[in-house]
Amino acid sequence: MTLSDTTGAAGGGPELRKALHGLEIFAGLTEEQLDWLVSVSEPRVLPDGAVLFRDGEEATGFHVLLDGGLVVTKVVDGREEVLTRHSTGGVDEDHDGKPSAAHRFTGELPLLTDGAYVATAAASGPATTVVTYARPVFFEMLTRCQGVAAVLLPVLAWRIKSSEVQARKRATVEALGTLAAGLAHELNNPAAAVARAAQELGPALDLLTRTAQSWGAAAGDAQRAVLDRLADELEKVPPPATTDPLAQADAEEEITDWADEAGAARPGPLGAVVADLGLELGWLLERLEGVTEAALPAALDHLAALLEARALAAELRAAGPRISQLVAATRDYANLDRAPEQRFAVTDGLENTLVVLRAKLTGIGIVRDYAPDLPELTGYPSELNQVWTNLVDNAAEAMEGSGTLTLRVHTEGTCMVVEITDTGRGIPEGVLPRIFEPFYTTKDVGKGTGLGLHLSYRIVTQRHRGSITARSVPGTTRMTVRLPLASR
Repeated sequence: MTLSDTTGAAGGGPELRKALHGLEIFAGLTEEQLDWLVSVSEPRVLPDGAVLFRDGEEATGFHVLLDGGLVVTKVVDGREEVLTRHSTGGVDEDHDGKPSAAHRFTGELPLLTDGAYVATAAASGPATTVVTYARPVFFEMLTRCQGVAAVLLPVLAWRIKSSEVQARKRATVEALGTLAAGLAHELNNPAAAVARAAQELGPALDLLTRTAQSWGAAAGDAQRAVLDRLADELEKVPPPATTDPLAQADAEEEITDWADEAGAARPGPLGAVVADLGLELGWLLERLEGVTEAALPAALDHLAALLEARALAAELRAAGPRISQLVAATRDYANLDRAPEQRFAVTDGLENTLVVLRAKLTGIGIVRDYAPDLPELTGYPSELNQVWTNLVDNAAEAMEGSGTLTLRVHTEGTCMVVEITDTGRGIPEGVLPRIFEPFYTTKDVGKGTGLGLHLSYRIVTQRHRGSITARSVPGTTRMTVRLPLASR
């Protein structure tokens, strides 16, 4: 819309000068400074819904609201969220507790950080009048009109603090979402195993009872002793360290065929269980010596039923501790029911983070290099868990389902050093120096706030008096966190 299309203050001249002088940010300027502001202004009127700037676009100007309103939104995880509203209405309206001056200008933060807009601003109302000052004009304004900085800087400080508060809330929600998703994914396998084993255990026990009765009727004490020894030995056989799938399939087929010829009612399960242990038919025949041919079918049926029942019981035994481990990891990760500052082991937080992010780490090798006898630290483990989650999640994203994640923890002088290294695509050289800056992100619009690493930096440096640094070349990125050993 051109200036000729506008009226009043938007058209420039005395009306614009009067409107600018009525704003808190320009109220203390001299006549000469106001005249200069008018001469470099770009006023325009925006219809309802018209976009002033978009999230992710390069910041090109400083925008002053003369009339109407602006709504500032951001797409987060596919949902559009309203971050704030700017309005020229009365101060008794709901304005998010921000300074009154903050309602009348926007866009200074990305200009000062030499970044892109971190949200989208659109007109709210039938006619919104905005004056825009281009990037070079904005910086000249700060030099020419020092009174502007006196109003702008407190608003800027409030906005940074408000953005970080919002980011912390979002990070907490995201962490809880990650926790819930990871827990649901990890609980699925053991929970399914419990459900399946519980469903099958009843029929398996019934079958075991029937085969025991048949076996008892078919065999004497000596033959029952032979089968008891075999069953005990099978329970103690460790799983093979390495397996040859072809050899195992051949062994299973050979055992199954032999059991079938011997008259076993269910030869398949027997062949599968024995072959899974890395055993062959010869091993089985040697230990069945002493069982007569007449009693052999009953012996094999009872052995198969016994092994199946044991396998189901083993699944239940394995699933129970796994569920307990996940619940413990979740409790420790979330730091529930504990004092904010406490003694903790850094490696516990790292391990719990790996549990929570296991689904995202599928296909990625994990290497742990923890020094022995690491001391405990005093601090805020739940906050550090957000740091570990952010760093490990970024590493997993960079590796895209393959590669190696290395976690190294050791002491160095008066510090505990945590190194998280990935073999992903690396961080571009021009990006690396800025990754801890607020609002700086290289992710697609809607996928990053530019505050994840900044919050991690704040947690490490301010909350724990430590340091966090990054080194990266293609194929290797290492994030190094140093935490002081001494308590506060």
